Amino acid sequence: MVDSLEKIPVKIFPTAKTGSGYVAAEIAKLIREKDSRGETCVLGMATGATPIRLYEELVRLHREEGLSFRNVITFNLDEYYPIDKLVYQSYWSFMHRHLFDHIDIKPENIHIPNGSWPKDEIKKYCAEYEKEIESAGGIDLQILGIGLNGHIGFNEPGSSIFSKTRLVHLDNLTRIANTYEFQNISKVPRMAITMGIGNILQAKRILLMGWGQKSQIIARSVEGDVTEQVPASILQQHNDCTFVVDTPAGADLTRIKSPWLTGECVWTKQMIKRAVVNLALKLNKSVLSLTYNDYLENSLSDLLVEKGDAYEINLQVYYMLRDSITGWPGGKPGAVIPTHPERSDPHPKRCVIFSPHPDDDIISMGGTFMRLHDQGHEVHVAYQTSGNIAVADEFVTRFIDFAVGFEDMFGIDNNKSQAILTAAREYIANKQKDQPDTDEIRSIKGLIRRCEAKATCRYVGLTEDRCHFQNLPFYETGAIEKRPMGEEDVLITMELLRKLKPHQIFCAGDLADPHGTHKVCLEVVFESLRRLKAAGEPWIKDCWVWLYKGAWQEWDISEIEMAIPMSPDQVMKKRFGIFIHQSQKDMVPFQGTDSREFWQRAEDRNANTANLYAALGMTKYAAMEAFVRWHY
Repeated sequence: MVDSLEKIPVKIFPTAKTGSGYVAAEIAKLIREKDSRGETCVLGMATGATPIRLYEELVRLHREEGLSFRNVITFNLDEYYPIDKLVYQSYWSFMHRHLFDHIDIKPENIHIPNGSWPKDEIKKYCAEYEKEIESAGGIDLQILGIGLNGHIGFNEPGSSIFSKTRLVHLDNLTRIANTYEFQNISKVPRMAITMGIGNILQAKRILLMGWGQKSQIIARSVEGDVTEQVPASILQQHNDCTFVVDTPAGADLTRIKSPWLTGECVWTKQMIKRAVVNLALKLNKSVLSLTYNDYLENSLSDLLVEKGDAYEINLQVYYMLRDSITGWPGGKPGAVIPTHPERSDPHPKRCVIFSPHPDDDIISMGGTFMRLHDQGHEVHVAYQTSGNIAVADEFVTRFIDFAVGFEDMFGIDNNKSQAILTAAREYIANKQKDQPDTDEIRSIKGLIRRCEAKATCRYVGLTEDRCHFQNLPFYETGAIEKRPMGEEDVLITMELLRKLKPHQIFCAGDLADPHGTHKVCLEVVFESLRRLKAAGEPWIKDCWVWLYKGAWQEWDISEIEMAIPMSPDQVMKKRFGIFIHQSQKDMVPFQGTDSREFWQRAEDRNANTANLYAALGMTKYAAMEAFVRWHY
């Protein structure tokens, strides 16, 4: 049932994969219905990270279930400008790489704006593009994604509801968000050709997809007022539009975030905690200071009816918050504390920290990492990927130059390293913006990151046999775009887990990583654990899994199940550990929309968590790292 606060219907799926599967099924149904009547099916297509799984599923339907695209005509929303269509980053290349090269669509039925149109003739070509859509009978089904600022296509905030196909200047937020395609923002085109909002609204049906960290803008788009400052909100005026989102992207919808405002609510302990914490933060009060009237005046009278006295509710939530704070992330030895986040036994524990990139361990949970080791646990770090694309070219020549000088200093023959240095300098000097690194250069970049990771482990106190470099194959494409999780990725991870038989696992539960590596790494760990459990591995029933967030986000305060406080000295020690990753300082390739260095992001996030706990009435700490337990 669609909630009354949602002015556009929203379907929420557990994952982006299942949501994409739904959209693919709707497209397939439409294609077959039109084909049965001897009609063509006209589809409006989107690009970017959002529809990739959709196109994978359409290709599967074509190959395995005989879905034919012979009667399909497509029109793409947009294209960068200026850009040659054969360049890797062009949307022409994107669509052929992900969809058109793998299905039986007729080439003449594919329509994509041309990023090479002469600028003085753009208006003419845009008008012709619209006429082609009209001649095809209009778009039967338009697929959309949504930007963090609410843009649809490249219709940025401020775009008119009547806007047509045109050349536009890209919002800086959009350009920053798309740096993962271009290595750095200076190479992202400043303009694009896009169908207008007026064109989009003419489609007979619209399906907008949103995954991951889009929850705030999706809530604004479907629950807020119609405004040109949030272009997606204008879709409220379409009579057949549906948003298809995954669980994280739907998290800020009122029926999910504050279901007590929408009608019936099941008052579980977690729901009570969320309601009371949100109320306290909204009123700028500590939990124990909330009054009977505070509940009544903020739509929580049903909670009072069910649970009784306001102060008793306050105490219940206060204890949940208090009991999540611990200085013993591996459990306190010799103590029986039923409300402690972790078990006391066994002690010491074997702990595995899965780090998607070679620095996520220290950035995301460096204080906890050090505390686990200092408290006597056997800590291992599994670096899941090489991280080799996130190293600037300058580091390659700097380190080879060092190798040449080192060999010369100690009388070692350096002809080979000198030749490698010369070749690397020449290749980098002539490297095109869309040209991948050579295998040799990628290997050197991987070595740089591996050495930094090992140095971090030594800094914490680990011996090198506790560092495990998995180099999962899905990552090793040499390009920004990675493969989906593969069988070999899972087998590598299962082998390590069988070898170590950990009592405790930490992994990145962050899905906001701008190029998706964290998400795939998490899927690999989850699938490995499911298989090991199904195989009846005896150790796995005693293995607990804790999820941390990456550099981009933190858990909502009401979700946190274990919070590890840090003193000012521990904050500084973590900072110095992050500094070891020199290749990731300053302007890092593919760092997403946040221009702060990783140590700054980590400190700001950890301090904010501590401040929120203090605002709710807990002890004030300098910083806190937060975790949520995953049950399997």
